Amino acid sequence: MKTPSAATGLILNEPLLWEKGKKGRSAFSLPSGDVPRAPLDEAHVGEAPDFPDLSEVDVVRHYTRLSTWNFGVDTGMYPLGSCTMKYNPKINEKAAALPGFAAAHPLLPEDLIQGGLELMSELEGHLAELTGMDAVSLQPAAGAQGELAGMLLIHAYHESRGGAPRAKIIVPDTAHGTNPASVALCGYRPVPVQSSERGILSAETVAAVMDEETAGIMITNPNTLGLFEEDIRAIAELVHDKGGLVYGDGANMNAVMGIVRMGDIGIDILHLNLHKTFSTPHGGGGPGSGPICVKRRLEPFLPVPRIVRQEDRLALSDDFPDSIGRLHAFYGNFGIMVRAYSYILSMGPENLKRASQLAVLNANYIKEKLKDVLHLPYDRPCMHECVFSDKRQMEMKISTLDMAKRLMDYGFHPPTIYFPLVVNGAMMIEPTETESVENLDQFIDAVRAIVREAETEPELLRKAPAKPKMRRLDETAAFSRKGRKDRKERQKKFNRITRLR
Repeated sequence: MKTPSAATGLILNEPLLWEKGKKGRSAFSLPSGDVPRAPLDEAHVGEAPDFPDLSEVDVVRHYTRLSTWNFGVDTGMYPLGSCTMKYNPKINEKAAALPGFAAAHPLLPEDLIQGGLELMSELEGHLAELTGMDAVSLQPAAGAQGELAGMLLIHAYHESRGGAPRAKIIVPDTAHGTNPASVALCGYRPVPVQSSERGILSAETVAAVMDEETAGIMITNPNTLGLFEEDIRAIAELVHDKGGLVYGDGANMNAVMGIVRMGDIGIDILHLNLHKTFSTPHGGGGPGSGPICVKRRLEPFLPVPRIVRQEDRLALSDDFPDSIGRLHAFYGNFGIMVRAYSYILSMGPENLKRASQLAVLNANYIKEKLKDVLHLPYDRPCMHECVFSDKRQMEMKISTLDMAKRLMDYGFHPPTIYFPLVVNGAMMIEPTETESVENLDQFIDAVRAIVREAETEPELLRKAPAKPKMRRLDETAAFSRKGRKDRKERQKKFNRITRLR
């Protein structure tokens, strides 16, 4: 017998949809056809999909139930460091859903998309102004593709100048994890450099590795420790003196938007994550948008097509012979651009700056309230996020993972854990500007309670989470099974190869 759960109002042991299905039930009525039926060629007919016959109420309840098992930024605080999982105003979603934007086909002729082109052109201008750069391409589809575009721009720039080829890119240990991959993907060799005891990059460290064979540096500012790279001007000067370029990873712009113009402090190329800082829900696999912003000398190499003005109209032009080419089938993910445009216009310059100030204030508030119970590797003012470690709790054999899992029982999504790699047992917390002081206090109280539990009831943490729908995976067993499966697959591949030989 199935009984209601008092906690959730759901039916326990509910049968699978396939078990619920009964022949003849339907959740949808197709409208009557207004054209004669025609037989379909047998070559185009396959086996019918294995779908159960369900009523509308069964389908609606199924997906509604699944939605209650999920956690999102509309459910509660989502303090994922370096991911900017902030609440986004719904007015921007509404703007992106306007039929003229949402229903526009990507192959419409330019005469019918002048409004869309105008929006993109103005957005490029706003982003250039915010970043202190001279030109922008909205084409990259995400931050990682923005990085790829940046590396391609660096290669195209150096190639255009002639001289000996450059083979290296400097990458600090506090850079985003995709930076070394972007470097290697473009044929460069990443040169890792360590941050100082202050958690930032020193000009002396860069000077020791910067030479005429180095194409440039990729620097995340603020870095993944949530600290501002204070020596950025001196570092940029060192790189420029050797003919190199400075790439800025702008994924953390939520801390400095409206405060620091990256073009004014020596950055030559910068990508932005519209799907983090500029009002698009982040996560879930996309879509995203990673515009690339450049100084004037790099503008000729931007991806095509470019938005250009031709007398009284706008057009998409491929007439840029030095361009690195196309990065996207069309011109980026347009819906994300509409949201960013709406966000910038509705906020205005003062409120964009205010958002950054509040993001920094919130992160420092959490840092100060928790540093007496969690180990703080770098006890100095942070930017949009703060990074703790499990150094104190490991004395009781409680790890960052245990604390993060237990946090779920208190109704919070866990923060980013075990990143950045420069901090052992890292716990990176980014509250964002959209959380109130009351929400921050609830989060702080939950963490402090978990720290007390680590001392008095450690098994609660080791077995957490206890309340969510899904329990903790047996990671050791999962890894072992995956290892056995991988070994079997490798053996099969080896056998096939040896048979071919």
